[in-house]
Amino acid sequence: MPILIRSAGPADIPAITEIYAHAVRHGTASFEIEPPTEAEMAQRQKSLLDGGFPYLVAENDDGIAGYAYAALYRTRPAYRWSLEDSIYVNPNAHRRGVGRSLLERLLTESEQRGYRQMIAVIGDSAQTSSIELHRALGFRMVGTLENVGYKFGRWLDTVLMQRDLGPGATTAP
Repeated sequence: MPILIRSAGPADIPAITEIYAHAVRHGTASFEIEPPTEAEMAQRQKSLLDGGFPYLVAENDDGIAGYAYAALYRTRPAYRWSLEDSIYVNPNAHRRGVGRSLLERLLTESEQRGYRQMIAVIGDSAQTSSIELHRALGFRMVGTLENVGYKFGRWLDTVLMQRDLGPGATTAP
C-alpha cells in the first residue's frame, strides 16, 4: 500500500484529532492527559503553519495514516535554529513505514527551511519503536530525563535525541 506524504491543512483536522486522541488516551508518547478538541487542534495547526513550520500528513488507501510536524524546540531567540519533531501514527498503520516516511520528509523540509538541529523529545523510555526510528534516521541519544511525567499511575521518563540538519553547527546560520 503506497504512502503519500503531503502538507496538512484544515481539512485534515478531524483525522489528526482522532489519531492524537488515541495516543493521549492509550499511550505515553504524549504527556497530555485529556485529548484536545478539534478546535484546539485546528488552532495548534494554524499557529505552526502561520509560523512557516512543516506540518505533514501521510495518506494510504485507508485514509490519513499519520501526521508529523516540527516546531521550535524552545521559543527564546537563541533557539530559533533548533526544532522539535512530533510524529503520530494511526494505530492501524503501525509498523508499515508511515512514521519513517513522515520523519524523512520532515527532516528534508526542515533542512530546506534553514534549520540546523532537530530534537526528538520522546515520551517514555519504553517507546523503543520511536527511539529506534530516530536512531535509524541519524539521531543520537543525548540524554534521559528520569521520572518527569506521571500518567497511567506510573512515572515516565523523557528520552532526548538529536540530529544535525544541513551543516548543523559547523557554520553560523
